[in-house]
Amino acid sequence: MLSRLTRPKAVALCALPVVALLATAVFAPLPFSLAQPGMTANVLGENKGDPVITISGAPARDTSGQLRMTTIEATGPDASVSLSDVLDAWFATDRAVMPRDSVYPSGNSVKEIEQHNAEQMKESQDTATEAALSYLREKDVKVTLKLADVGGPSAGLLFSLGIVDKLDGDGSGGDLTGGRTIAGTGTIDADGKVGAVGGVALKTQAARRDGATVFLVPKAECSDAKAELPKGLRLIPVTTLKGAVDSLVSLEKGKGSVPNC
Repeated sequence: MLSRLTRPKAVALCALPVVALLATAVFAPLPFSLAQPGMTANVLGENKGDPVITISGAPARDTSGQLRMTTIEATGPDASVSLSDVLDAWFATDRAVMPRDSVYPSGNSVKEIEQHNAEQMKESQDTATEAALSYLREKDVKVTLKLADVGGPSAGLLFSLGIVDKLDGDGSGGDLTGGRTIAGTGTIDADGKVGAVGGVALKTQAARRDGATVFLVPKAECSDAKAELPKGLRLIPVTTLKGAVDSLVSLEKGKGSVPNC
């Protein structure tokens, strides 16, 4: 003999799997990382007591102004991110939700990821040096770059610009920065081509927080940079090291055109 459930009991019984599913979705770890504006560092100055750029084999200029590389801070590769965390970050202007695989190499341990990021930073420094010295047509110059606790390749453009400013400035005795605090991001290859990096909307916030009034952004990421652009920060799109130098010189001297996003 079969018993019959009342309608309220039947609805409640049917709702139980749905509630369980929602509870699992809310609290289960998801394959995302949460990111926020990170630290910035002036490549023309010191970082944790050490000069970021050291030059030998040629006289280095005394510079004014700042060239600040920018970063984002993301939850660790082994951090647990829930649906509620994602929803909170989704509606915040100073945070972003990013696929974990876009932040960290998939399937690697924390130690392997740290090593990978360190290797990318070293490669970026070597390439930035090569690009800058090639641009300046310098051969017998040794450049040492040192930046603690930062990994990845996205500081390449700023490293190159810092080397150019230390060795040549604006080419006529002035500073490449014009005394301004200039920030930016972008990878660079040995030929001086600037590449996209990701996270630029958060990096613009870090730049403005630390006093920048100009931000150099890979041209392909202009729309992303404009999404949450802080007031008082001017975007300059770049595709090459030469283009970045030319834009900064034009900005400093008040002559020539300076591109905008």
